Amino acid sequence: MASIQYLRPAVRRALQVKTCATCGAASSPRAFSVFNRPPPNYEGHVPLTRIERASLAVGSGVMSLINPYRHDLIAALGEATATPYFIYRLRDAMLADPTGRRILRDRPRISSKTLSMERLRALPSGTVGRAYVDWLDREGVTPDTRSTVRYIDDAECAYVMQRYRECHDFFHAVTGLPVVKEGEVALKAFEFANTLLPMTGLSMLAVTTMKKQERARFWSIYLPWAIRNGLRSKEVINVYWEEQLERNVDDLRKELGIEQPPDLRDMRARERAERRKLAKQNT
Repeated sequence: MASIQYLRPAVRRALQVKTCATCGAASSPRAFSVFNRPPPNYEGHVPLTRIERASLAVGSGVMSLINPYRHDLIAALGEATATPYFIYRLRDAMLADPTGRRILRDRPRISSKTLSMERLRALPSGTVGRAYVDWLDREGVTPDTRSTVRYIDDAECAYVMQRYRECHDFFHAVTGLPVVKEGEVALKAFEFANTLLPMTGLSMLAVTTMKKQERARFWSIYLPWAIRNGLRSKEVINVYWEEQLERNVDDLRKELGIEQPPDLRDMRARERAERRKLAKQNT
């Protein structure tokens, strides 16, 4: 392994990950205890023992199922279940792609400080940036709500998780899925098929808390859409969204291999109108 230090960084990382797959040494944290915790590997990093990581996964998983709108719990679940394999697989997918490698090298961040919301609102209708900011405005959210990664030991893999997290709203904008339980679960199903991150798959358990009509719609419409599009589309982690803002959103969907699902907000609005109409007829 001593000669690896003379290789280019991307090649060196790839070889190190390959070594991890064969011996498990590099991806497994050094054994330590709560009384002998190692120093953090990056700002904000919290090293966890295996018992602590398992407890975090179970606790955050149960609580996020009870309250799927607790994004901090979903974030903790994502980090606790992403290692030792899945986040490395996603990082490898970035290393294998020219754009993914540029993202890893540049390490851009998505927030209201790095993206001008006013500039995006001034873009023509039908562009990626305009679709993104229109979705943010319609749903009443901002790009500043994503938690900072803390529990992934490898600094580069921590960035990969942070990047995935901050791109989540772009996935919403491109698919048109709203921030309601149905929309979130449908998007998580798409992300699971595309990224294989366990948290995205576990989040689908929230379907058990839906109403009967919502569950039927998920199983018949949105789960088939999510699996089909998540498997066939390109790895969405490799989209350099900051460079796509002025591009036609339909062209990007076509390039990625993503078809828009039926408009969930419109469907829900029609159902509410139908229920009100029936209620008036029965009074």
